[in-house]
Amino acid sequence: MAAAVAIIASLAFIGWFIYRAAKGKPSKAHVVAYAVACVTGVFTIAFFLSMDIPQLVKIVVSIFLGMFLIILAAYFQRRKQQGQPE
Repeated sequence: MAAAVAIIASLAFIGWFIYRAAKGKPSKAHVVAYAVACVTGVFTIAFFLSMDIPQLVKIVVSIFLGMFLIILAAYFQRRKQQGQPE
């Protein structure tokens, strides 16, 4: 089930990226990095589901911590860019 979700998520991300490119809309680096991190996290969870529970918990916590740090970095980068005059 998780592998199917991972495959669908990666296809949706690629489709979204192609759609934005076809429309001529620029994609910001932090948005692409966030989407790649989410898809990678789902693939990692799908891969490690066969492990025993204590290792799985450590890995899932690490994945969510990484996703949180990426979101936090993107938030601070966006806030910094909005505060600067052009």
